[in-house]
Amino acid sequence: MFSTPFVLSFALLLSLPLLFLLAPRILPPRPVPISLPDELDDLALFRRAAIASSHTSAAATVSRLGTTNPPPKIAFFFLTNSDLTFAPLWERFFKGNEHLYNIYIHADPSAKVNSPGGVFEGRFISAKKTQRASPTLISAARRLLATALLDDPSNTFFALISQHCIPLHSFRYVYHSLFASSPADSHDSDSYWSRFGRVKYRSFIEILDKEPGLWERYTARGKGVMMPEVPFDDFRVGSQFFILTRKHALLVIKDRKLWRKFRLPCVKTESCYPEEHYFPTLLSMEDPKGCTHYTLTRVNWTDSVNGHPHTYHGAEVSPELMYRYRHFPGLKQNPLGRESSESAGLRIQERGSNYTSRVKQR
Repeated sequence: MFSTPFVLSFALLLSLPLLFLLAPRILPPRPVPISLPDELDDLALFRRAAIASSHTSAAATVSRLGTTNPPPKIAFFFLTNSDLTFAPLWERFFKGNEHLYNIYIHADPSAKVNSPGGVFEGRFISAKKTQRASPTLISAARRLLATALLDDPSNTFFALISQHCIPLHSFRYVYHSLFASSPADSHDSDSYWSRFGRVKYRSFIEILDKEPGLWERYTARGKGVMMPEVPFDDFRVGSQFFILTRKHALLVIKDRKLWRKFRLPCVKTESCYPEEHYFPTLLSMEDPKGCTHYTLTRVNWTDSVNGHPHTYHGAEVSPELMYRYRHFPGLKQNPLGRESSESAGLRIQERGSNYTSRVKQR
């Protein structure tokens, strides 16, 4: 008969392969670290964007095509780790407005995202691996901002959206709503003096300070870790998707102080969502009057799963749903909707003419 020590040793040897096989399924995924080479690449990009933007007062009068006094543009950022299944909807949205927008796509290189072609062709930027609830999403957003700042001095608003977003209004409606949102007029309450001087537009970003579980989120890296740069009274939370002005885009890529705190690893991963904390906290601390404190993306949190809002499927899409999303009581009108499935997008494309005939198209 085998001795007890032999049996135990043999059982341990058998269990090791099973441990390696099952561990990835049982344990939470390890956070993706931001390597020193990646950090240095980003810092070099941010410096180039900041230097180039300091000369835009003279360069902004000439576009890449040599046209003088080009109209201001919206830079649309698609932050994705999967194919852009709603590309046909966005193609329809962008059609005929090529001189008023730019598109930039940050696709996780490990996901092997395919280009949908059309207006998205050639719009992929140099990207790095991303992971939800990690600082890599902050880095990706800052990378998009810097790239757009460098690419075209006419980029005035910078809209960060996901691959699950769909447009709820026409491009012209969105464009005119943004650029009429807060003109620099002495009689307009949205025009104000800040540390940046007279500000013409405000950023659309959700900034919340009384959310449940805020203390747990603040201490996710350990008690006292965020001090002294980020006191708890200054800590904010909000949607990771936003529309920033050019001044605030520059503010984000120039920041080093808060980034050193928010890039630290969390010890309480269940409360750690750096991408939902960094941007609201930074802008609230630096220029709160320059922000609306609400976002322009509409979501349904009534039956969220694992921190994700409700995902709409084809059978749920109707003219009434589209109307409710466009005109939600008590809020500004929302130009973008989040968390739609591929079947929902296909239904909108197939029934688009019926929906626009029953729901007033802006």
